[in-house]
Amino acid sequence: MAKIAAITGGASGIGRGTAKRLLDEGWTVVALDVNRASLDGLRKDFAAYGDRLHLVTCDVTSAESVTEAFREIGRKFGRLNGLVCSAGLLRIGTLDSMSVEDFDQLFAVNVRGLWLSAREAMPLLKVAGAEGELARVVFLASISGLRHKIDSGAYAATKAAVIALTKVMAVENAPHKVLVNAVAPATVDTPMVRPHLNPGGNTRYRTSGTSPLGRIAEPADIAAVIRFLLSEDAGYVNGTVIPVDGGTIAAFVPAGVQK
Repeated sequence: MAKIAAITGGASGIGRGTAKRLLDEGWTVVALDVNRASLDGLRKDFAAYGDRLHLVTCDVTSAESVTEAFREIGRKFGRLNGLVCSAGLLRIGTLDSMSVEDFDQLFAVNVRGLWLSAREAMPLLKVAGAEGELARVVFLASISGLRHKIDSGAYAATKAAVIALTKVMAVENAPHKVLVNAVAPATVDTPMVRPHLNPGGNTRYRTSGTSPLGRIAEPADIAAVIRFLLSEDAGYVNGTVIPVDGGTIAAFVPAGVQK
């Protein structure tokens, strides 16, 4: 029986990279995204996967939209083997200068939207778990949720909240054989981050640190770890947060030190 995964934020960045990885390995993927044009682009770019790719327009900040999206998935498939919550928002600014609107948007997408998606997907995941199939959830946290940084305090707070949700939801749903974990990337070259990396942009964005590997991550780097957490090999991994950062936070490198 084909494995089925739903990916929020599936039309771009890490979500898109994860969709490709799973499709390449024979999964059926439901890509959910608020941007219909991006979903249509995904359909065009991924045409070779045929009817194993399904598109659903979904605004994770709307409880009604999320509920209807997962009802549609339930009607079509009756179960889910994987949920990847990749929809995310980045806003930069000091905590004492950030607008209420930006603060609220960050939490609406990164925390509330993630929770809504997991809540609505859980009955479908429990069906798979009860039948002895894979039943996995992977949340996108961030290194900033583990080691906070200035000018990204509100974003870091959302990712710390994601980590808390990961751990509690993992324990609450373990009796149903649904495993819940998170990945915590450092800076990743995605459409969300790319504008802040342009020379001269001066957006006050700071990377999560200097990677010992000498590069920032690509979506495929994160998708590979997500794929592991969705696999049989991760059958005893639950409630964990895996940094995917090339060793960025493993040890402090003082300025001027040659490596």
